[in-house]
Amino acid sequence: MPHHWIPNSADVLRRKMLDELGIKKVDELFNDIPENLRVKKNVKVGFGRPLTEFEVVKLFNKLMSKNLFKGVGELNRVFLGGGVCPHYVPSAVKEIVSRSEFYSAYTPYQPEINQGLLQAFFEYQSLMAELYGVDVVNASMYNGSTAAAEAVRMALRVRRGRKKVVIALNSHPEVREVISTWLQGVGAEVAEVGFSSNGCVDVEDLKSKVDRNTAAVYVESPNFFGVIEKGLREIIEVAHSAGALAIVNANPISLGALEPPGALGADIVVGDAQPLGIGLNYGGPSAGILGVQGRKELIRQLPGRLIGMTTTVDGSERGFMMILQTREQHIRRERATSNITTNSGLEAVAAAVYTALLGSEGLRRLSLAILGRTSYLIRELVRRSGGEVKPAFKDSHYFGEVTLSLNGVPADAVLSRVRGKGFYAGPPLSKFGMEDFKDCTLVCVSEVHARNDIDAFVEALLESVEEVRVG
Repeated sequence: MPHHWIPNSADVLRRKMLDELGIKKVDELFNDIPENLRVKKNVKVGFGRPLTEFEVVKLFNKLMSKNLFKGVGELNRVFLGGGVCPHYVPSAVKEIVSRSEFYSAYTPYQPEINQGLLQAFFEYQSLMAELYGVDVVNASMYNGSTAAAEAVRMALRVRRGRKKVVIALNSHPEVREVISTWLQGVGAEVAEVGFSSNGCVDVEDLKSKVDRNTAAVYVESPNFFGVIEKGLREIIEVAHSAGALAIVNANPISLGALEPPGALGADIVVGDAQPLGIGLNYGGPSAGILGVQGRKELIRQLPGRLIGMTTTVDGSERGFMMILQTREQHIRRERATSNITTNSGLEAVAAAVYTALLGSEGLRRLSLAILGRTSYLIRELVRRSGGEVKPAFKDSHYFGEVTLSLNGVPADAVLSRVRGKGFYAGPPLSKFGMEDFKDCTLVCVSEVHARNDIDAFVEALLESVEEVRVG
């Protein structure tokens, strides 16, 4: 039955299209699917009929009412860590990225009609390059994990002939899993480096794993445990001593207070733009940050696309255009650096707007505020628990996230109790298969948490630990 929501659904139009294609029925378009794999009956999906707009709104509201978290007003109760943390997104960011020239744009192939979008991408690249201390940043990847995987694949191309990638075990387990997936089929060997009692990379173990077959060393700071890597410069030097590239994944917000990895000598930098005005979004989408030092060997292997600025012949006007886009649907596709087609353009614009709104001083103050809140959370937990609940790694500095040891009490049971008290924390490290950390959990703190929010959370967490302990 024809319906105005379904294009060309009228019988007369369908017959005309089938005649033009030289077939008798639509099923013939799917002859490449084996007969035994085809569904022979109508699949019961949806509601059996099209819904009116009013019915859709009612259904949507009913489904949304099941959410435990009701919106921005409750961000102060969310202490969930694990790589995606709550941050406040200014209204100006939402307003600007809601403009149709941004949210409806695809790849800006025609610069003459895409100058605004190209300029936004150029400014995003410039801001991220300055933040990470490198010369060149591309016009975004999909997210932080795929940016890390792209960086590793890139290093293997730059250091052609080398097949080993050394990865720190204190990196995010899910990022390591993405990297491993992307390395399948390229003949690469992955060597894992352990971490010391302070949660930082074991440099001696690193030295024993890095050799002349190593293409890259991948580390994170702050790492998965929330620990700021103390020996980052030394790690980079170890990689360089063997002729390998150093890849550093860093939280962009932390760089308001910490030395940028590019300034420490990192060849390739990556990150996730989620903290920069993108929000939680149920875990996505986000934008991946990927930048390199200004060496030709690195720039030529940079995946994705790069936006450049130039002037007219007489120098009276400036213009923007794509200057590098070695992608698989273009010429010499077998030599393409990546199969990324579009990108997280809208999120990249949001990150640029957010960073520009804060400015260098605002970003510095925000970073220091998060650093201070992290220290306050640790101090209060240790003080009120008498040292029973404390950071899992002593003699370390944390930023934003903290790995807490609950003194032998199962973390998943404690977190369940915490949820019952109206707070959301975690995840437990047991979720990632870390059998030695069953009593540990990640906790995130950011600018959305005032002192009284942290105090209330500390009280709820310690009460929950005691309740689980006494049974």
